[in-house]
Amino acid sequence: MLIKEYRICMPLTTEEYRVGQLYTISKHSHQESEKGEGVEVVKNEPHEDPVHGSGQFTEKRVHLSSKLPSWARAVTPRIFYITEKAWNYYPYTITADSRSLQCSFLPKFSIYIETKYEDNCGDSENIFHSDKILGDHEVSFLDIAFDEIPERYYRSLEDPRFFSSAKTGRGPLREGWRQHTKPIMCSYKLVSVKFEVWGLQTRVEQFVHKVIRDILLIGHRQAFAWVDEWCGMTMEEVRRYEQETQEATNELIGLVAPTISVSEVGQPAATHSAPASTPSTPLSDEAPDFLAPPKTRPRKKSAPETLTLPVLRERASTE
Repeated sequence: MLIKEYRICMPLTTEEYRVGQLYTISKHSHQESEKGEGVEVVKNEPHEDPVHGSGQFTEKRVHLSSKLPSWARAVTPRIFYITEKAWNYYPYTITADSRSLQCSFLPKFSIYIETKYEDNCGDSENIFHSDKILGDHEVSFLDIAFDEIPERYYRSLEDPRFFSSAKTGRGPLREGWRQHTKPIMCSYKLVSVKFEVWGLQTRVEQFVHKVIRDILLIGHRQAFAWVDEWCGMTMEEVRRYEQETQEATNELIGLVAPTISVSEVGQPAATHSAPASTPSTPLSDEAPDFLAPPKTRPRKKSAPETLTLPVLRERASTE
């Protein structure tokens, strides 16, 4: 098992990010979906936990197929989906419980992500007090402005180095912004990846961590770049937006009969899964040369896609 802790700072408060996170996940999921592909939301409802209190339960089916890299498509059936059951107790979440999120064609593979949000610049030490952690683990700071993301996901209008919020006056972000920006918050994410196959374990676990690192950067960059879209929304309004977007996304995907699904195992008594704090992003289409050094590529400029939902457009025109 390979365990790493990621710390991602944002020029927001944790209360602001609570809304921005929900908005970003919904919009990104819709943009990345098409007929037969994308994130289908099966359930999204309030949930009470005896340990963590009030939360939100979601069940999603992530239809992948064409979004898999070519080397993965060669060994998996043409149509399948992954089921994610999740519980969110903001500002604490658990994602991808290793006992409820497993690929049936990779039975010894699992991911576990524990997340905490705090109003600081990422300087809280030992924030995860868990008996799951044995010994030291690597801590990596991810900079939403200056860390590279895969070229195909780069959009200049979502680049924090250039983006300036009209509503909040925040941005662009300059070198060293974490030390002097106010407000500031940090997403602390403890990520455990396990692939119990002799001869491949280290390479696969390192590769998956690289993919997760890219997903985290992309999602947090978008949450900030879209701040003028969600800033000022109440929780009731963003939940309504989430519901309308999910309905539109499910309709866009359509019903597809899966040939492979994820095995569902009973959830633990006191710990549940929670929705990912960053949206799903397709894996790299490069061959699985896990140990190859990252390529240096020039930035690519392109405008972000626009989310268009009839109900939302009609509401906006009346406001």
